[in-house]
Amino acid sequence: MKTFKILAQVTTLVILAFSACKAPSETTKVLTQADYPAPPKALKKPQTFTNHSYTRTDDYFWLKDKNNPETIAYLKAENAYADTVMASTKDLQNKLFEEMKGRIKEDDQSVPFFDNGYYYYTRQEKGKQYGINCRKKGSLDAPEEITFDLNKMAEGKPALIWGGYDVSDDNTTAAYVSNTTGSYAEYDLKFRNLQTGQELPDKIAKMAGSMTWAADNKTVFYSVPNAALRSYRIYKHVLGSSAKDELIYEEKDELFNTYVGRSKTKKMIGIASSSFTSADMRWIPADQPNAKFKLFLPRQKDIQYSVDDYTDRFFVTWKDPQNKNQKVLEAPKEGYEDRSKWKEVIPHNPKAKIEGIDVFEKYMVITKRINGLLEMDVREIATGNTKTINFPEPVYTAYPSGTPEFSATKFRYSYTSLNRPSTIYDYDMISNQSTKLKEREIPSGFNPDDYEVKRLWATAKDGVKVPMAIVYKKGIDIDGSNPCLLYSYGSYGYSSDAGFNSNVFSLVNRGFVYAIAQIRGGSDLGEEWYEDGKLKKKMNTFTDFIACAEHLIKEKYTSSDKLAINGGSAGGLLMGAVTNLRPDLFKVVVAEVPFVDVINTMLDSSLPLTTQEYEQWGNPNIKEDYDYIMTYSPYDNLKKGNYPNILATGGLNDSQVGYHEPSKWVAKIRDLKTDNNLVLLKINMESGHGGATGRFDYLKEEAFNYAFILTRLGINK
Repeated sequence: MKTFKILAQVTTLVILAFSACKAPSETTKVLTQADYPAPPKALKKPQTFTNHSYTRTDDYFWLKDKNNPETIAYLKAENAYADTVMASTKDLQNKLFEEMKGRIKEDDQSVPFFDNGYYYYTRQEKGKQYGINCRKKGSLDAPEEITFDLNKMAEGKPALIWGGYDVSDDNTTAAYVSNTTGSYAEYDLKFRNLQTGQELPDKIAKMAGSMTWAADNKTVFYSVPNAALRSYRIYKHVLGSSAKDELIYEEKDELFNTYVGRSKTKKMIGIASSSFTSADMRWIPADQPNAKFKLFLPRQKDIQYSVDDYTDRFFVTWKDPQNKNQKVLEAPKEGYEDRSKWKEVIPHNPKAKIEGIDVFEKYMVITKRINGLLEMDVREIATGNTKTINFPEPVYTAYPSGTPEFSATKFRYSYTSLNRPSTIYDYDMISNQSTKLKEREIPSGFNPDDYEVKRLWATAKDGVKVPMAIVYKKGIDIDGSNPCLLYSYGSYGYSSDAGFNSNVFSLVNRGFVYAIAQIRGGSDLGEEWYEDGKLKKKMNTFTDFIACAEHLIKEKYTSSDKLAINGGSAGGLLMGAVTNLRPDLFKVVVAEVPFVDVINTMLDSSLPLTTQEYEQWGNPNIKEDYDYIMTYSPYDNLKKGNYPNILATGGLNDSQVGYHEPSKWVAKIRDLKTDNNLVLLKINMESGHGGATGRFDYLKEEAFNYAFILTRLGINK
């Protein structure tokens, strides 16, 4: 929240992965549904819906009402049943939890960053669930000031979502964003005097998460959501004022969200409005909070732009149908409305997608994606001379990790790979040298050289080559006998980068191959890769994933009897769709907060995310879009037959994917399945889209999921 960047799209997304350590163990007899009591049976209360002359009957639509005592009773019965079935795995769950916890340095501290006279950092204390935010004035040798102890804030609360804080220019007051419902869509905005530690009486409830200070140390701009949790209004609040907050801007187009922020130069406040295909921006000088916001450029269909303020010009990152991977232009401060005065700084490259730019006083850092891998170029603004930060491994991810000072000559970034813990570097933009600041410590021990990392390419149904990143323990036989966990997401243009996940080594050290499929729908290979996996090309996402699974089997990394798959949110949609398409291909499916009831959700404009996501899935009020969504909507394509072992999870307070989606899905599968595999539902009754919020509570949920995978594959140790 300390820099202003206009994003082409803003979507919460949660990507979950899998867990932690030991050596391969022998398989044992796998218990089936016949070995357990019968699961809860949801009542059928048929409701009929007619759209475009097509009639659907939904037996479980009633589960959508969480105010219905029957619904809560059913969810509790499902949770109790899941615990009953998994009771025999308690020792394994505890073992997995301890392994995962053993890879966390409990008393840890982030690398401090400098901003406006203070060094800011977060530290963790042994045994505590949440971080402690701190700062030191002028020097790391100065006394520590605790700004926010999240552990104290979470005391007695079912959950804590921390949205961060922003400090006024005079360093005296913090505006901070949090909630205790587990929802990632609505927050409370509060204020704290950092000199005394006292809370100010000002409080804004149910805001959307974006906010920024003006330069006068008393004015704050913030965004609020509507009933469907679309961020649609920007208000201005003056500290200590009893006057009603002033409405500054309202975004009336239901496809768009609006956000507010401040530039790295600190001189500009901007309001960005964006859909998945178009964007515009308004701005005022930060020292004139009462000025009227000025539109930068009018909104145009299929054109997205973001603006970075600079000393004497603006840098504009631009995307249109002819420049899908983006290009960078510069526009003069005076008369920028005349496009003939603009100059191209970085041309469009069809083979390199510009992920973003970071503009400093003398340098510009360009993060781009080439052939599925991230690179960073450092360009001297005055001369145009450009250096590339090089990375040593064939499969990795690297990304900016926050450098708030406009005058900085060192740029901070993180580097990681499937077998390399995240490492923080400072890159000196003058000397072109990287300095390692900190590598994530794995207290229980970790040797990257014990593991093999590879990049594979599967051939999709239409002949397209789809990349995968895999990791496994050196020395295992590649003979088809290995268990495997295949993960992906594949939506919204979010790439499934191959970063380090310490939890997954609880599987890898038990002989698993862990694979990440970089399928269409993400932007792993550029903007075309994204566009080829959405709207009426969405089926590519699912067939790409199936091709990746088949490739792992063909190359003898695993077999269908040893293959588990995992995805969350829109990745849960992926799980549901591929399970319907190829139930024979997978042994275990873990679908976390899965978006599986697509047609019902996209027909309900009152739900969060629905209307603005017409540009992702289509608008089912249009017959052509309805017909296409119906070809893959997981809930609507269930039929009588065999299904893999399935664990579906949800959160009662989930604002992104309602708990009712996995609940209905499980109920319908149970009614239709003809096999003896297990189908479990686990609903967190106190949290939302991301599950448990504490760092140890989260690991307990991961251990539960992993224990399900392991025991379904006959591994009990």
